[in-house]
Amino acid sequence: MGDISVSEQDDISTENTMRARAGESRIKLWVLLGANRLFITAVLSAVIFVGFILVSVTLSPPFRVRVVQGDVLGTMFSTMTSALVTGVTLVVSINQLVISQENGPLGDQHSRMSNTLDFRQYASELIGTATPADPSAFLATIVEASEDRAERLRESVDGNDNDQFVDEVNEFVESLTGNADTVQERLDGAAFGTFDVLFAALDYNYSYKVFQVERLRELYGDDIGDETSEVLDELHTSLVMFGPAREHIKTLYFQWALTSLSQMIVYAAIPALLVSGSMLALVDATTFTGTTFGISDVLWVTAGAFTVTLVPFFLFVSYVMRVATVAKRTLAIGPLILRDSQR
Repeated sequence: MGDISVSEQDDISTENTMRARAGESRIKLWVLLGANRLFITAVLSAVIFVGFILVSVTLSPPFRVRVVQGDVLGTMFSTMTSALVTGVTLVVSINQLVISQENGPLGDQHSRMSNTLDFRQYASELIGTATPADPSAFLATIVEASEDRAERLRESVDGNDNDQFVDEVNEFVESLTGNADTVQERLDGAAFGTFDVLFAALDYNYSYKVFQVERLRELYGDDIGDETSEVLDELHTSLVMFGPAREHIKTLYFQWALTSLSQMIVYAAIPALLVSGSMLALVDATTFTGTTFGISDVLWVTAGAFTVTLVPFFLFVSYVMRVATVAKRTLAIGPLILRDSQR
């Protein structure tokens, strides 16, 4: 039946974790996704600070001579002041765009509420109990439901005459249950507002599992009895349910993260503007005339001030790295494979 042959899909299981599916290093994904964004901001700041010192010490003439001979500080920090004001204005505009999605007339708000309650009711029927309000528990119950139905699928094919069908079902169920156990363990106790909930959800490779359920039904339709057919339908439903649930949590996290980013950039911009203005108005070649560790004090101060003025930008970069990475890895909803490493 169908156009899918066994030779085309002789590997029923697949890499489940996002790192394995992406074919990228653990360190790279940790930097892009797992690491605390403030830590990444601090690392970027330290790199710029050290790099500025090293470049200034290496090049000739010395930095202090450049300050004496020209208006280096004035040019640098007048530019940074303008960039700070423009950047903060842009970020506030982005924040307003996020907030505007939450505003609307009563009819729109009622429609949003109705759609949410309809989905929760559908999920409750799926899992057989009231849908948890906690995002991590909500996702975990859907994963658990798919795991339970996968086990029922394995039981339903026990004794089937087609050994190849039984072997493929067993391999598929082993892959699914192993993935489900890992994701449930990571979701346990994860708090929304951190990235932990969404990070764990990204490791549940539901789309490939949806495809495998469809493939098994297409390829072994003649060997599937009524009980197995019903269990396949229920498993397919639970896996498909995980897609919009994860996308909903992802959307909420994006809104949370962008709003938090806007707040932090505004907070960081105030001391950055103060430092930039002070360097522009109060510091010149005669303000710091000594040396520390063989490096002129004016260079230490300038490097520190320059780094402080870049903190809002580094905050923006650290958050955009995570949001863009998540968005790129969740472009498709459903059984579509976009990455070569998964083919």
